[in-house]
Amino acid sequence: MAYINTPILLAILGTVCFGAGMISSRLGLRDADARTGAAISVPTATLLFVISAPFTVDAATFNLDAALIFAAVGLFYPAMVTLITFRSNELLGPTMTSAISGTAPLFAILAAALLLGEQVPAQVAVAALGVAAGVALLSWQPGLSLHALHGRALLWPVGGALLRGLAQTGAKAGLLVWANPFAASLIGYLVSSAAVFGAAHARSGGRRQASAAGKRWFIATGIINGAAMVLMYGALAQAPVSTVAPIIAAYPLVTVLGSALFLREETLRPQMVCGAIITVAAVAWLAAHRT
Repeated sequence: MAYINTPILLAILGTVCFGAGMISSRLGLRDADARTGAAISVPTATLLFVISAPFTVDAATFNLDAALIFAAVGLFYPAMVTLITFRSNELLGPTMTSAISGTAPLFAILAAALLLGEQVPAQVAVAALGVAAGVALLSWQPGLSLHALHGRALLWPVGGALLRGLAQTGAKAGLLVWANPFAASLIGYLVSSAAVFGAAHARSGGRRQASAAGKRWFIATGIINGAAMVLMYGALAQAPVSTVAPIIAAYPLVTVLGSALFLREETLRPQMVCGAIITVAAVAWLAAHRT
């Protein structure tokens, strides 16, 4: 492989940002609850997109059909997916939630094949399965009880993974009509901000207000996640969902390694190292067959 092409590079950078955003949000959650954090981080990214809109969005190229698609995606990603993930964490814990979330690229590839008619080469399917397996190994903890995998609680992380996959496919459909990742992010985040504010005020009781430090971390999270969204949409504007989705799904690798190296919240176990190797190898395999 002589070089990494642009969409692969954008997807990798987006993965790094998504992983870093998870770390910064963890720091913010030390001083506030999840709903408070979401009500700060999502509007922060939205504000930045609004400010940059005159320089990044050409009104002359506006396409109503694409805008409606981006708005529909924004209704459930990142807003609804964030709330579902928080609920899954409450019921199953972050370990199992992260492990099951690694199936998102499988849903994305299936949806892209069925709805967009994308061809899925065998090596791409193998890479997606490799990422899902690697993320599961990264997230799993020895001795974790399997009884939580039964019952309705399992629907939360599976639902979150499904919505992530559908969001990427939906965004791709809009980008096929209006290939502007900044417009896609702006419209999606405007809708998500309204959804997050509505959720925050609908259940205002019991919220833990953020400290000054917590607010700063959530603001940083909004900036990082906003950048991640633009990078992901930039990749989707130039490459199939089947190429981008498996790379984006590898973000827990960044989160776990970053937590171990900088936050000292994780102890690198042999199983995690194995998961990291599988994840990196799967992404490298995908990149090698797409360049």
